Amino acid sequence: MTTTFDLIVRGGEVVNHAGRGLADVGITDGRVVKVGDLGQASAGEVIDATGLTVLPGVIDTQVHFREPGLEWKEDLETGSRAAALGGVTAVFEMPNTEPATTNPEALADKLARARDRMWTDHAFYVGGTHENARLLGELERLPGCCGVKVFMGASTGTLLVADDDGVREVLRHVKRRATFHSEDEYRLVERRPLARAGDWTSHPEVRDAQSAIQSTHRLVRLARETGARIHVLHVTTAEEIDFLADNKDVATVEVTPQHLTLVAPEAYARLKGLAQMNPPIRDAGHVAGLWRAITHGVYDVLGSDHAPHTLEEKARPYPASPSGMPGVQTLVPVMLNHVAEGRMTLERFVDLTSHGAQRVFGIAGKGRMAEGYDGDLTIVDLKARRTLRHADMATRCGWTPFDGMEVTGWPVMTIVRGCTVMRDDELIGPAAGRPVRFQETLAS
Repeated sequence: MTTTFDLIVRGGEVVNHAGRGLADVGITDGRVVKVGDLGQASAGEVIDATGLTVLPGVIDTQVHFREPGLEWKEDLETGSRAAALGGVTAVFEMPNTEPATTNPEALADKLARARDRMWTDHAFYVGGTHENARLLGELERLPGCCGVKVFMGASTGTLLVADDDGVREVLRHVKRRATFHSEDEYRLVERRPLARAGDWTSHPEVRDAQSAIQSTHRLVRLARETGARIHVLHVTTAEEIDFLADNKDVATVEVTPQHLTLVAPEAYARLKGLAQMNPPIRDAGHVAGLWRAITHGVYDVLGSDHAPHTLEEKARPYPASPSGMPGVQTLVPVMLNHVAEGRMTLERFVDLTSHGAQRVFGIAGKGRMAEGYDGDLTIVDLKARRTLRHADMATRCGWTPFDGMEVTGWPVMTIVRGCTVMRDDELIGPAAGRPVRFQETLAS
């Protein structure tokens, strides 16, 4: 008897938990039913993936889509449009909007705004504050919430919990893994006078390595004191990585493509404000340390920290220029280029962008290409040579710090729950992203 699927992706090189090799993927009712030889099966739709590589859907666990309140920089539709064009199937969006996502009403508002507008599946962080700390155990269990995010150092927006007592109170009430921007606000304030007007090379001096190192030491100490699990975002220093490698029982760790790719001071001299982000792009010694951590398995997740601002805002002389850069559309090609150049394996890329996200956040039914999981696929051409350009960016800000970079490896298809959302650089509508579910809150 012939087996029938809704969709078969046929003849591609599959990379998943079982390794790497030629296989077909059969999807029915939005879920993977079979990975293997489906040569005798039929389907309502068949995609010929000959010569292409089929990956589990890429999950970007750190994006700032700026809605509500900052829509001139980005919104949920344009941000998820860029994500889908970049081969990303799901995103976790940050709480530093206006108003900030710190209560049930703000979270419900974002979920309502996302409905029928976001091209990818999605979840939203709730911001941890001094005021809502006691409520976080309830807020983190709301549908569509991927967890609690805390800023220990000020960045874009008003969310900030700088003191040990405040961080301790948050950790006492959070039951899931809490996510942190780890820079020491007190040291940052002390070092602000070091900013040289119009000189972006002073940014990593103002927000120096020690600002991150001492904050992360404080954070791990407080996590152990409270028995909490933590996730440390965009770790940029070699010293932090060495420290966190000894504390993996409580801490998971994220790295970004830009911190692996851009190097100070050259990036600041060339890109000026477009290279400014928090924590900063650092020098070659730190970048080498980050790559060692990739090789040694210390990093758990790769996130873009997509944080757009307009070119006009970025053109303001330092330090008036805002920190943050877009990245959700370029995450896959930039990292595939590192794969092509031998800096990491394709299997490690899959671990950082799919399997790692599933483990760290306890995603229900996503993050793996296996029977019973959502039919989320990122299909790439590992041999395609392209040039990243401002003009091709779908994000509202319309630029990329990687403009002019030639890459080898390109996303050619984005499939979300068995539905093709992007093919050959074209979106296929309608936008039908849904909230991501999590294992720790399935009963909520």
